[in-house]
Amino acid sequence: MKLYRDEAVVLRTHKLGEADRIITLLTREHGQVRAVAKGVRRTSSKFGARLEPFGIVDVQLYTGRTLDTVTQVDTMAPYGRLLGADYSLYTTATVMVETAGRLTEVEKEPAPQQYLLLLGALHALATRRHAATLVLDSYLLRALAVAGWAPSFRDCAVCGATGPQRAFNVVAGGAVCDTCRPPGSAAPAPETFVLLGALLSGDWAEADGADPRHRTESSGLVAAYLQWHLERRVRSLAMVERG
Repeated sequence: MKLYRDEAVVLRTHKLGEADRIITLLTREHGQVRAVAKGVRRTSSKFGARLEPFGIVDVQLYTGRTLDTVTQVDTMAPYGRLLGADYSLYTTATVMVETAGRLTEVEKEPAPQQYLLLLGALHALATRRHAATLVLDSYLLRALAVAGWAPSFRDCAVCGATGPQRAFNVVAGGAVCDTCRPPGSAAPAPETFVLLGALLSGDWAEADGADPRHRTESSGLVAAYLQWHLERRVRSLAMVERG
């Protein structure tokens, strides 16, 4: 069908010509979609403000040869306004949408789990349910797990030896035992391993009570693990305020 409708998160926007924008969306049923929103930069546009990054929308699109065209859009959750008003939340959300874009780069390949993870993470940020850095690290770990790169935080990622282990190696896949431990492996505090496991499993009672030192250490490991598996730097990570 030429026309189709879906729920979507607005990942990013780019100017096109004098009045248009290219909108990159992560949809529930159609994966990542790039579409032209015509005239949205004009003050008379009916839905320009609805297509801002981080917003959750109900969108109708017309299938094109290279880019689709937005024909109708309704706001489902105006997270863009809420997150854009706070620098810490804005930068955190930026890392999330950049990561989601990287993990769903094949256009129109369905990725419903990635969509739902991002939706939940943006909601948690906007409603301030938990510390922003905890929400971010939990989202990154779970998104990587859905993509097939689930780290181990207890048993050895190489030989499967029962943990808890004392070392962490990004290349090896997480926790490693003394026998499998490659040179240069990190040696996180035991509490950091517990926090990482809680963030991956969604144990917020454990995560919310973590010491700031262990939060900082876990964030560094998550960032390293993310960028290793994406095979390139996540530029927006440098803007995030840790601590």
